Amino acid sequence: VIDLVGYRRRGHNEAEEPMTSQPLMYQAIRKQPTTRAIYADKLVSDGTITAAEAETLVEANRTAMEAGEPVAIGIVANPNTTLYVDWAPYLGHEWTTPADTRFSLKRLRQLAAELERLPDGFVLHRQVERLMKDRHKMTAGAAPINWGYAEVMAYATLIDEGNPIRLTGQDVGRGTFSHRHASLYNQKDGRRYIPLNQLSETTNFDLYDSLLSEEAVLAFEYGYSTTMPNALVIWEAQFGDFANGAQVIFDQFLFTAHVKWQRMSGLVVLLPHGFEGQGPEHSSARIERFLQSCADDALQVVNCTTPAQYFHVLRRQMRRPYRAPLVIFTPKSLLRSPLAVSTAEELARGRFEPLIEDPHALENSDRVQRVILCSGKVYYDLLGERAKRFRDPATVALIRIEQLYPWPADAITALFGRYSRATQVAWAQEEPANMGAWTFVRERIQGKLRSTQKLAYAGRRESASPATGSMRIHRLELAELLDSAFARLTER
Repeated sequence: VIDLVGYRRRGHNEAEEPMTSQPLMYQAIRKQPTTRAIYADKLVSDGTITAAEAETLVEANRTAMEAGEPVAIGIVANPNTTLYVDWAPYLGHEWTTPADTRFSLKRLRQLAAELERLPDGFVLHRQVERLMKDRHKMTAGAAPINWGYAEVMAYATLIDEGNPIRLTGQDVGRGTFSHRHASLYNQKDGRRYIPLNQLSETTNFDLYDSLLSEEAVLAFEYGYSTTMPNALVIWEAQFGDFANGAQVIFDQFLFTAHVKWQRMSGLVVLLPHGFEGQGPEHSSARIERFLQSCADDALQVVNCTTPAQYFHVLRRQMRRPYRAPLVIFTPKSLLRSPLAVSTAEELARGRFEPLIEDPHALENSDRVQRVILCSGKVYYDLLGERAKRFRDPATVALIRIEQLYPWPADAITALFGRYSRATQVAWAQEEPANMGAWTFVRERIQGKLRSTQKLAYAGRRESASPATGSMRIHRLELAELLDSAFARLTER
């Protein structure tokens, strides 16, 4: 050990020493034999191998590494079948690989009925009891299906098909916005009950309300997902911006491991996102940061607008052999919006659509003056504003990009082929211009436009903060956003 402190205390001034004497620690380290050399000398002195054999082993190891061959021969030749994971069925597929996510409507309702059964004497909180009654109506077809019902039924159908599910996050049992209630508590004695765990004796639904350490939890779930290709492994941030605390895991592992180390993962990340006047830290999940990593089909980025879309994208993650991390920007206010609903038939017979057309405009494509593309919750703001301004909704086509990456290029090409008479095209978003998807989609949209069409931006101005902290300013910004989206179009 080099006593650098004592060296200085004895009157030696580091600045006065010649350059060759400054890196004393490095000089001492260089003189030390390496761990490999110490071990080799021990084997030679014991007579286990000769010095020549030791050098041969070193050269053989180096040659194998440079050739990309395995160096842990024993592990490769005799793998531990308990730990070994066969990823072969998931290799060589594209994101366009078909996935049949349909499910029997009859069996769907049977599973929903099983989830309603409670242990004897189990007393629900009155608000949870009301939620369970609402779900009963949804199963019976007496009420439209909301986000929480679609999510729970996606889990139920996957469990029924033999896919284990693991859901972890800071409030995942209840759901940050009280929409999920995958775990229930007896109001008499506090006993916890998880209905999804009663659907199968062999397929688990593991639910963990985790500690407030996004980096640690996401890292663990990422590692778990690399060992369980047949399991739906999900990490949910309580608010989308909480992913900031786990950024290093996204950048160093989740989105780059398949390029750096050929390590695959099908981890799902749920990030609540939506500008509703709740302030900077509770608005944006930083879509732009994830889109920066979008290359080489490294991940999937989705921003659903209906419960059925959410149902099918979760099922798609397991039903097709393609595996890549899936980032879903989930809603807050839309969880209970009367507009963001689906039907049981859409769950049973539908599929995930990367792009959702405008039904009014689709039937009257020759009358469309402007095409507005958007993603996520802002669609419903645009929908309401269009209804206020125009008697004929077909004048403006509102197009939802549900999957931002991999980019649905073919669907976009077909879209502008249908609306060739529209001279105005706009991208609308809630986020500031230097955030959100604008810089990502701009060139991808412009490349598909006709010579008579121009692309405009409708959204908030550039900002250092993802959102304002004032509800009054939030409303003013939203009004400005909507006004720019419909600018130069004839109003009522």
